[in-house]
Amino acid sequence: MLKKFAVSNFKCFNQRTVFDLSDPANYAFHQQVIEEGVKTKGIIYGANGSGKSNLALAIFDIILHLTDKEKLLAKYAPYLSLDSKNPMAEFEYEFCFDGTEVIYRYGKTDSLTLVYESLLINDEEVLNYNFENRKGFVSLAGAESLALSSDLPSETDKLSRVKYVKNNAILQEDDATKAFIAFTTFVDNMLMFYSLDQRGYQGLSVGPDSFTQGIIREGKIAEFQQFLKEQGISYDLVSVEINGLSELYCRFEKSTVPFSAVASTGTLSLALYYYWYIRMSKASLVFIDEFDAFYHFELARSIVEMLRDLEGVQVFLTTHNTDLLSNDLLRPDAYFIIQDGKIRSLEKLTNKELRLAHNLQKMYKAGSFND
Repeated sequence: MLKKFAVSNFKCFNQRTVFDLSDPANYAFHQQVIEEGVKTKGIIYGANGSGKSNLALAIFDIILHLTDKEKLLAKYAPYLSLDSKNPMAEFEYEFCFDGTEVIYRYGKTDSLTLVYESLLINDEEVLNYNFENRKGFVSLAGAESLALSSDLPSETDKLSRVKYVKNNAILQEDDATKAFIAFTTFVDNMLMFYSLDQRGYQGLSVGPDSFTQGIIREGKIAEFQQFLKEQGISYDLVSVEINGLSELYCRFEKSTVPFSAVASTGTLSLALYYYWYIRMSKASLVFIDEFDAFYHFELARSIVEMLRDLEGVQVFLTTHNTDLLSNDLLRPDAYFIIQDGKIRSLEKLTNKELRLAHNLQKMYKAGSFND
């Protein structure tokens, strides 16, 4: 699990900004959102331009150089903070896997160009590489003989040395290598997606995919139809083969038409969500930006309830919908506000002892959580 994330000199994050998930409060309600002392679910609020979308891109920057999964490279320009003269953005991730702590740090000048990498397991540095002087080491069992330097010209030698070890070493089994494998597997299974001006995703999978075809491929037409019905949307859904490809159609009394032709923008967004939801059992961490942009309040609440009770995956959402600020849905330490380059949970933004009976939405609108 991801315990803590920090970023500096990236997009709007000029100074070091920390997203800390390792400090849950002692609430007796909604304990399912806490696992081994780490927050696994959360909703992030913030004014327009505060950095909610940039936070998602920052967390998922690790996908760009550690995996071969889908990437949204166009979203990363401009890369460095425009308010800084620092030529490098820096990232730090703290993970915990079965009681073993993994810290991964790196710097980049752009989305693909690494300056350095450092990997620590239980406070012991097991990998370090400087791309400028092309020097480093790895001390993982089974990888000691790997030569991290390369004969390639330095300007073309951009390969992550963590990824190089992952793909080329035959690691011997011990606690450190188990943690290393758990770390790289976690990153491989991270997923970010959105459905605003254009649909897109990063991580978990590779290549474009039709979410309606994906629902068919997963054998979930009946379940999806029931899911829509529970949200007050009634369709008779069927699979129709067109030019050798199965596509989702809606069957009416007079004719059968493509689902995409009759579904509203909100229903299409809901179908996209459902496509990823049925795949989330394979995900490690999911981030959905502006998840409810096309949803009615009751539908947005239903989605949060589904994700809140999802086991084995961390899920974080951004929204402007203050109707979701309720202790009936989550808890104060699972609601975050991003403002002035800082991200903090509600209970850390007030001197009051927040309890189950508090109306969080009313307090938020009254400015109780402003710095």
